[in-house]
Amino acid sequence: MIFFRAGWRSVRLAGIFFAAGTELALKRPSTREQRAEWLHRNCARVLREVGVEVWVEGDFPEQGAVISNHLSYLDIVVFAALHRCVFVSMEEVKTWPVIGWMTTMSGTVYVARGRGGSAARAREGMAAAVDAGLPVVFFPEGKTSNGGGLLKFHGGLLSQVRASGAPVTAAFLRYELVEDNGPDVSIAEDICWGNRNFVVHLFKLLGLRGVRARVRFAPEPIRFSGDGANRKMAAVEARSAVGALAGQESLIGQMHHF
Repeated sequence: MIFFRAGWRSVRLAGIFFAAGTELALKRPSTREQRAEWLHRNCARVLREVGVEVWVEGDFPEQGAVISNHLSYLDIVVFAALHRCVFVSMEEVKTWPVIGWMTTMSGTVYVARGRGGSAARAREGMAAAVDAGLPVVFFPEGKTSNGGGLLKFHGGLLSQVRASGAPVTAAFLRYELVEDNGPDVSIAEDICWGNRNFVVHLFKLLGLRGVRARVRFAPEPIRFSGDGANRKMAAVEARSAVGALAGQESLIGQMHHF
């Protein structure tokens, strides 16, 4: 049954990407706002088609930056489905099948590790998104985890967005399986993404039932104690703010059906 469900959803997913690509080719959205709207609509459709529910506590900020823990490539789809936004990501994401294409077409700001001028370009890209009235989303861990705990936060992108003067709001994301998918299925292995083959992992994910994402936003931006030059301190404080959201008990929240 899981294999049949994954196969059928794969076909439907391919249809979405074909339609989304056709729309891009015909309409050629030129502004960041138009591309963010395109990504928002299509990611919401993806979640509906693959049966992923999203529960939200708090409000997605209308401006500034949003930082979150990072568990899976699915995180990008979840955040984009909730709100028009621009992502800042490592350049490797460009090579991811499907997700890389969508994020590139939507105007994602890419950062290359150790490459000269990359930080300055990231700052310019983030500033342009903020000026366009779009929140910027990025994941300070820099890579996905299995959900067992927060990884170290990197301060590079954080320092760039702080230098722009934009507020930074913490968010926390976790996944649940609310239906039985068998004894060999786990959130850590089959939703979170570690070192497994992307295509194999995606096919397994598409076969799951009862996948739910829970996103919690902080009620106000992070109040950093130091100046923008202290990257390490800012990274520690940002990690603490995201971790604090993880420790809060869930309230009723607002359910979004996709």
